[in-house]
Amino acid sequence: MTRFETHNDTLQAAPTNLQGKIALVTGASSGLGARFAKLLAHQGARVVCAARRKDRLEGVVSEIVAAGGQAMAVAMDVEDEASVKSGFQAAVDGFGVPSIIIANAGINNQGLALDVPIEAFDQVMAVNVRGVFITAVEGARLLMNAGAAQSGDGRIVLIASMAGLRPLPGLTAYSVSKAAVVMMAKSLAREWARSGINVNAICPGYIETEINADWLNSSGGEKMLAGFPRRRVMNEDALDGALTWLVSDGGKFTTGSVIQVDDGQGL
Repeated sequence: MTRFETHNDTLQAAPTNLQGKIALVTGASSGLGARFAKLLAHQGARVVCAARRKDRLEGVVSEIVAAGGQAMAVAMDVEDEASVKSGFQAAVDGFGVPSIIIANAGINNQGLALDVPIEAFDQVMAVNVRGVFITAVEGARLLMNAGAAQSGDGRIVLIASMAGLRPLPGLTAYSVSKAAVVMMAKSLAREWARSGINVNAICPGYIETEINADWLNSSGGEKMLAGFPRRRVMNEDALDGALTWLVSDGGKFTTGSVIQVDDGQGL
């Protein structure tokens, strides 16, 4: 039987300060990845910004450093196992072994199943499933070798989607890939439960970014919004709370969970 220890009777909020932590974020050159990198740096972590093209990370890194944070850029193509390993090694050489890994890199593909070329389907799977798997496995391998089982501070967050929980029209390939990420988080959490590594997934709903802003303001976007219970999409800060909690000490007892943050869009 497990023995529980009591510390004191004072209730305190779990800390979210990430001072001394090292984080790696894939797909960090723009959108949510850039947001995550800046957020973790603001919380005190040293952040490794990873993307296929290193030059596209310069602006994000510069912004973090200008704000008093610490960040570095590494080239990482998540489809390529050798590139992922090389990127992690660059992170280790620069900052040390990341204890926080955000597998965010992903792509979308719109189109009805009958119209989607098999090459496009394969590309979505290569990035959204294979790439996430390689990133998580390589990060976990480094954490295990660094003694995560003793420290218990390994945190891996896979960015899935509400499309992984319910099918979205015209997004079959994307929905299938994100459903795979949801099950991947649960499976890896179970497999690494005694290795000091927590694995969780976040399933965002529609978030307005520079990539989709024009479409959201189109007639098609407005029609979609009209079908949401709150008639709106989320801002880029919508995932800040969930992500910060999962990677902090406050989330130490949370693993294998799928956190849906969609403002009720899936209702």
